[in-house]
Amino acid sequence: MDSLLPIGELARRTGLSVKTIRAWSDAGLVPPDARTPAGYRRYGAEAAARLELVGTLRELGLDRAAIRAVLACESSPAEAAAVHAEALEVEIRALRRRQAVLTIAARRGSDAAELALLHRLAVLSVEEQGHLVRDFVDAVFGDGLRAPWTAGVVRSLTPELPADADRERIEAWIEWAELARDPEFRALLRTMAEEYETGRTADGPPRPDPVARVRTVVAPALAAGLAPGDPGAAPAVAAVLACGEAGTLLTRLEGMNDPRRDRHQELLARINGWPPPEPLAPVLAWAIEALRQSASVRK
Repeated sequence: MDSLLPIGELARRTGLSVKTIRAWSDAGLVPPDARTPAGYRRYGAEAAARLELVGTLRELGLDRAAIRAVLACESSPAEAAAVHAEALEVEIRALRRRQAVLTIAARRGSDAAELALLHRLAVLSVEEQGHLVRDFVDAVFGDGLRAPWTAGVVRSLTPELPADADRERIEAWIEWAELARDPEFRALLRTMAEEYETGRTADGPPRPDPVARVRTVVAPALAAGLAPGDPGAAPAVAAVLACGEAGTLLTRLEGMNDPRRDRHQELLARINGWPPPEPLAPVLAWAIEALRQSASVRK
């Protein structure tokens, strides 16, 4: 009995409070080796090491059942750590999704209805995410529009949210899901796909897309800081006019000049870890202004 330590001395040696040691002792994690006739606890030499292990496991978040299993040699510390690490990963993923929802809601000043929608989109299962993506793609390319040329486009429109996505990618997924569910946005992309399809020959590749041609000829003028009305921009304006019949081209560019299109591409890049895309809006705005000015001059 003389070689055993009273609880106060054990507390001094371990840096733990008497209250903590007593609680762990009562829980069966570090039981006393003996008691005095008056009922005071006494602990053996191994108690300090046992307390240190319990403290470490507690700080790592293991519950009492897991700690008891380690102390009873029913599982090793490594095995207990692996189980707990896996559980923590699940919890961390859930916390990231909650954080993403709350971040978006705070930024937007969302009401209760929008907050509920954001949460539903954030916690969709992998199967539910896949269903939303397929439904979106079918809305854009369904009803006979799917053709060999669409395969690459479909891939470029498909988000793949990693299971371990960080908050930024989850935020991008939530916003993408909102866009993908928007009937007006689906209709916009459907119209773009149909216009692209009309440029195809029966048995060959599509003709050069007017929008792609406009982008090619306008980009240098934009990079040079030229506005459509500047004298140095005349060759670029002429090149825009050569991309198609002015009225038809203007209507098409105005229809495509929707900020949701660029935002959609930006969100996809963030979700999939792609390089940030070059926005199309500045090109479209430049070309639209050039076409309008040209029409005004002709009048």
